[in-house]
Amino acid sequence: MSTASSLASGASGVNSLSSGGGGAGSGPGSGTGSGCRVDVGADPRTWPRRQRAYRPPPPDTIICSDDEDADLPPLRGFVRGSDPRVATCRGKLQNKRSRLNQEINKELRLRAGAENLFKATTNRKLRETVALELSFVNSNLQLLKEQLAELNSSVELYQNESAEPATPMIPLGLKETKEIDFREPFKDFILEHYSEDGGRYENAISEFMDIRQAMRTPLRDKSGVALLFQYYSQLYFVERRFFPPDRSLGIYFEWYDSLTGVPSCQRTVAFEKACVLFNIGALYTQLGARQDRQTARGLDQAVDSFLRAAGTFTYICDNFTNAPSMDLGPHMLQMLVQLMLAQARECLFEKLELQSRDPCDEDQIDDTRDIDVSLDLAQESAQVADVYGLVHDLISASAVKDYVPFSWVALARLKREYYTSLAHFHCANGLLARPLAHLDERTKEALQFMHGEPDVRTQLDIRVPADDGERKLLGRAHLRAALLCVEESQRQQRMCRELRDKLALQAVLRRTHDRAMDAYAVHEDEEEFRELLDPPRILASTKFQLSLTSPDFSQFRVEDPFRSLGPVAIFSARHHWTAPRQVTLQRADDEGFGFSVRGDAPVIVAAVDNGSLADFGGMKEGDFIVSIGDKDVKWAAHEQVVKLIKEAGDSLTLKLVTPMDRNYLKASNKNSNKGSVSAGSSSGEPSPACSVAGSTTKKLTWNPFRKQRERDSGFEASNVILR
Repeated sequence: MSTASSLASGASGVNSLSSGGGGAGSGPGSGTGSGCRVDVGADPRTWPRRQRAYRPPPPDTIICSDDEDADLPPLRGFVRGSDPRVATCRGKLQNKRSRLNQEINKELRLRAGAENLFKATTNRKLRETVALELSFVNSNLQLLKEQLAELNSSVELYQNESAEPATPMIPLGLKETKEIDFREPFKDFILEHYSEDGGRYENAISEFMDIRQAMRTPLRDKSGVALLFQYYSQLYFVERRFFPPDRSLGIYFEWYDSLTGVPSCQRTVAFEKACVLFNIGALYTQLGARQDRQTARGLDQAVDSFLRAAGTFTYICDNFTNAPSMDLGPHMLQMLVQLMLAQARECLFEKLELQSRDPCDEDQIDDTRDIDVSLDLAQESAQVADVYGLVHDLISASAVKDYVPFSWVALARLKREYYTSLAHFHCANGLLARPLAHLDERTKEALQFMHGEPDVRTQLDIRVPADDGERKLLGRAHLRAALLCVEESQRQQRMCRELRDKLALQAVLRRTHDRAMDAYAVHEDEEEFRELLDPPRILASTKFQLSLTSPDFSQFRVEDPFRSLGPVAIFSARHHWTAPRQVTLQRADDEGFGFSVRGDAPVIVAAVDNGSLADFGGMKEGDFIVSIGDKDVKWAAHEQVVKLIKEAGDSLTLKLVTPMDRNYLKASNKNSNKGSVSAGSSSGEPSPACSVAGSTTKKLTWNPFRKQRERDSGFEASNVILR
């Protein structure tokens, strides 16, 4: 008897979510533990002279767990989520967001009904009444959206409660969703498609519903991120088990836009996946905003969180198309990616500034820094200002500006001016701290490349000072520019109603203004007429490259809750087979059963002899053996099935199914490239031109994995013949 061979299309890789054809595979550059930490150096003179990649600490140290929700007692019957009954500040904000979303949904339905009535009726008086009602509804909608914008502007609730004020970071609120009852649709599909009793999977369905309910209120720590990733990984199995590509189960996933509150409803699991990924990115932004940015460790954690958020939003933008909601649109996601990169760059600059101080003197001022360090800080600060300028350009675009809070636009513009001020301030400190004799050739070369060519005649034509007089003149010009920029930042804060109430931001701007004013008062020269000229522009440059951290799904592997249905590569919603049939073979002492098997999980009938017991019993080549006697063998190895057949003796009872869509005995060279097709539309607003409902061209929408491939391969020639 020859050795048993494995079935290539069996269960290998069922629990792996990182394969190219799998729904939860990690993209290029994913993974969090492959890179080592690169410390920028406690001594600023050891900073690299060339650009290098900045990597935060390993993932096991990136997130603190001292959140207000983390200390709550566990709620019985509630799986791993935060307790919704405890009114924390963040919980109150999210509950208010949920209520606003429901009110916006109600007003949208009223508006849709009124518009339909206005179009349908010809009665003039009725049309006037409906038009008046529409004006009230639109006013209510505008008011509700302004309230939601105020919630999105409440960034101070997510900041770290440190005694030292810091510029606020912009976090994202979580998308809200409604509870879904999967019990009846799943049990009906199990009975219809898998020919099994759906009641046997009651616990598995309840477990899946519990984890979905829990992920609606995740903790603001690494366990909350893990919960969202675990639910996302569960969707890998659920989509393949219960969502066939050719029809719908009547299950609708409804999510509210995080920025506008408008609900979107679709039947495809890909929409659910994208919304969960968005919440993962949003949770990373909240984690980044809450870190203590007065310590190097807290700044490392903040940088890591913002880079993970940017990588998650990039993953959504690259792998999901035809977004039904505004917050998942490509323009919005590109803006969010740049915003997270800017905030990561800002935290990196704060770490450089923190490490440039003398660790033995906490009250040290910037004037005593080495000139090379000051020039490096000036260019790093100019880089932060340049990145925020890009964010301001993206957030001011018409496709984005109307859907984000105005405070975000104002804060991006404010930070651009603020970090431009810091760039001039650090450059001035470096120039005014030491006489020209202390400037070596490397410093003069740095000044040459740091200052840009004069753009207008009102700028000083001094890039490298030739004497101490020019050095002081250039330094004072930079100080005056720093004062003007920080005063512009203060003006912009006063002009924005939401930013006007941010006391920490006001304190930071006032402190920077006072430092610049004090330094300018010390070095002011009233007899120098060239003081009216502006300094040359500081060119943005950085020595540290920030790279996105893509979501690493392999870190959060989960077990298939519906494993008893069989290997998902075979027994899935996209494959079809006959109803299970029972075959009983009774043989004589000198007679064989007349069939051979190969492969495992599940074992397949490789050949049936003509005129044998197996032939008369109705066995066919290509049949899958799903049970032997009362034992389920869908997951059994080849050797186990052969052993059970031999132990059956002269009476063998098998349960078989015949695949209907392909012959698994033959190799298949076809690649499956189908994505999940959207069948729903966004409620409350007409479908965009690129959506399924509004497009005239038929496209595969919401394709989450563009390089999907089934693991189809042939079988080796070796069989086990049972005669």
